[in-house]
Amino acid sequence: MPQTFKHSRRIEFRDTDMAGIVHFSNFFAYMEQAEHAFLRSVDLGVICTVDGQEISWPRVNANCNYRQAIKFEEMIDVEVSVARIGTKSITYDFQFTRDEVPVADGSITVVCCKFEHGKKPESVEIPNGFIEKVRPYLKDK
Repeated sequence: MPQTFKHSRRIEFRDTDMAGIVHFSNFFAYMEQAEHAFLRSVDLGVICTVDGQEISWPRVNANCNYRQAIKFEEMIDVEVSVARIGTKSITYDFQFTRDEVPVADGSITVVCCKFEHGKKPESVEIPNGFIEKVRPYLKDK
């Protein structure tokens, strides 16, 4: 069974609209925060050097499905898993819960890129060292 990573956070006032409900756009920030925390937990990062290669992960797709409103001061958990590992891309899945009740789910697809000063980002194959660290979180191995 694949592992999952759980990131918890309290909803802040700045995250809400006039009705005190989390604005939909913040779910994308929550997914990114959870992704960063997940990568740090396996000694990686969104910008990191793996197998001698400095890489970063621009987003190429993001989506979110909303089930229930979340309000100021509530605690949510964001569970991260890896849906797919391709040659150059990874898709992360996110499950949002409040008191273990699903409130939203989403995904982000990122592409492994090499960045060099003054040049356009270049997509490259994902280094094996990166794959080995995230593979335990892959849903369908």
